[in-house]
Amino acid sequence: MGIWDDIKITFSKGSNLTRLIYINIAVFFLITIVAVIGFLLNNPAISVKALNLISVPSSLKSLLIRPWTLLTYMFVHEGIWHILFNMLWLYSFGRIFLEYLDQRKLVAVYLLGGISGALMYILSFNIFPAFSAVVGESVAIGASASVMAIVVAIAAYVPDYTVQLFLFGRIKIKYLAIAIFVFTSIMDFSVNSGGKLAHIGGAFFGYFYTLNLRQGKDIGKGFNKIIDFLVTLFKPRRNLKVTHKKATTEFEYNKIKADHQVRINSILDKISKGGYDSLTKEEKETLFKESQKKN
Repeated sequence: MGIWDDIKITFSKGSNLTRLIYINIAVFFLITIVAVIGFLLNNPAISVKALNLISVPSSLKSLLIRPWTLLTYMFVHEGIWHILFNMLWLYSFGRIFLEYLDQRKLVAVYLLGGISGALMYILSFNIFPAFSAVVGESVAIGASASVMAIVVAIAAYVPDYTVQLFLFGRIKIKYLAIAIFVFTSIMDFSVNSGGKLAHIGGAFFGYFYTLNLRQGKDIGKGFNKIIDFLVTLFKPRRNLKVTHKKATTEFEYNKIKADHQVRINSILDKISKGGYDSLTKEEKETLFKESQKKN
């Protein structure tokens, strides 16, 4: 089995977190290849034009021509350090996110957080006088706003969750999220102010999302339905195959029982870390059914 086959299997069978990271890396390599082609042809404009097609502009006129950039920009990175740090933060906080919330919510927060960041950037550049000279040609790229939304969302959901940091020891995730927000979004605001405004928009959405989730409202649910519709629309249909289910053997029964116990232990571990309120609706129902069996 080749590397490409491994990547396809990992992408198809992996988590949504893995898929988001893979998409970011794939877009980065495509942009790099286009840049190389532009260099070899002595035509750097090729790379600039390709990048502009997927970067979100601050100009409202340009945005009307390229509305898809509200989504594409959050998968675009220029420079190895840009994508490296964003993917490290996405992976680290994405894993914590998936300990408590499901994969569909992760995608919703990533995409809606990125859109919120783009809107904050666009509105600010069209409102504040400080950006009047550059609003016509400024563009934004990067997953920072999306990642910030995930960081703030999970920090607000399980604020007392602790992580081990080199040199700092164990620290609660709420303090880590505040530090990340301040250092990447507030300090030296005049430098890359467009990116910092996008961070603020993403952070705002992340907090707003968890605030609603705590009240039983999933504001990303409708967005997930749109994604499901699009995926179903473009997914090739499979021919129905009739199969006859064999009787469960003793080995299969024991495996199912063992897997169920692992699931219960995982839920109990989440309670010990973040309390009962950190459980999803499905996990609460699973725990309730388990308690009914024992009564």
